Amino acid sequence: MGQLAGVTLTANDSSAMFTLGTVYEGQTGKKYKYVLHNSGAGAVAAVAQQVAYVYAPGGVSAGATTTVTSDLSDSAGLGAGVWQYAVTTGYYGWIQITGAATLALALTAGADGNALTPVGSSDGALDVSALVTDSICAYAVDASAKIVMCAFPE
Repeated sequence: MGQLAGVTLTANDSSAMFTLGTVYEGQTGKKYKYVLHNSGAGAVAAVAQQVAYVYAPGGVSAGATTTVTSDLSDSAGLGAGVWQYAVTTGYYGWIQITGAATLALALTAGADGNALTPVGSSDGALDVSALVTDSICAYAVDASAKIVMCAFPE
């Protein structure tokens, strides 16, 4: 982790420029993870400032955390990060995993301070955690302005 040469957070790389799972810490202290995009069965596009989820075809995880999707139905309900760019399926790019982020989509529900999860949400978004078994991946800082504090796993 730390300063890496050649990092472009808006990358849409047709071949891997970094090892999958590489974590980069920017000058602002925010962290980013290099991942492979899979659009899933629903062919859901990656959109900048929308949430990506750990890819788990049919909701069953094989334990991989470096292939991500915006197709919530092809995830196991685990948030991966926030897209920094509209990455093409089968291409590589960066997702934000820590620090404040402004989402493109409103939270499905919630108020400032709420713990957020993909469970109960829709593609590219987050919802308020209702169960102790929900995977918490962010917290609402200003729910009405779509600002969250990312707490996605490395």
